[in-house]
Amino acid sequence: MAETQGRGINGFTLKWIAMASMLIDHMGAILFPQYIQLRIVGRLAFPIYCFLLAEGAVHTSNIRKYELRLLLFACLSEAPFDMAFWGGLTLEHQNVFFTLFLGAVVIEQFKAHEERWFGIGAFLLACPLAEYMNTDYGAKGVLFILCFYLFRQFAFVKQAVFASLNYALAQGGVQVYACFAAFPMLLYNGRRGPRMKYFFYVFYPAHLLILYLIKYFELGG
Repeated sequence: MAETQGRGINGFTLKWIAMASMLIDHMGAILFPQYIQLRIVGRLAFPIYCFLLAEGAVHTSNIRKYELRLLLFACLSEAPFDMAFWGGLTLEHQNVFFTLFLGAVVIEQFKAHEERWFGIGAFLLACPLAEYMNTDYGAKGVLFILCFYLFRQFAFVKQAVFASLNYALAQGGVQVYACFAAFPMLLYNGRRGPRMKYFFYVFYPAHLLILYLIKYFELGG
């Protein structure tokens, strides 16, 4: 990520905010569905992850490795995702890492070719694929990732606010609270911060597995 001067929070802190929000959201979805407040807090996670993905994809020296890492953890996370949210293995729903992977592939095509037709073509293929696979957030998730990439050259305030509002309004329902993700993103100072990248990747399948086990034993197996 680009290193800039100024106060604020770095990418490492943003990841912790997104991770905490995601954990609260999934606790609400899996263990405490009666508390909508937990799901509201959880709306911060996806926009921040999309923003960080766009930042990482832009500044990484090897975007292919970045994509392969996303795909690897998408595959590793699928069983915990299925068990936590659907009670068993299923091919009907795919976890959010697949959405992030498709978004990264689209960004790669925009980066690699001056003619934007390559990127547009990748986007037009990725969106129906996300819908067909029924990935978390689907085609709208891929679009949201692309918005962060395409608007990165605008003033950061415009980028964070526009993309967050765009996502919130497009999704509707409880997702409108995703617009509040703009606030921590507006504090971003462009610095990467400490590196614990595999911890953040591993946390996703690990916390889903733990939540599933808690629910399983609460229900008496």
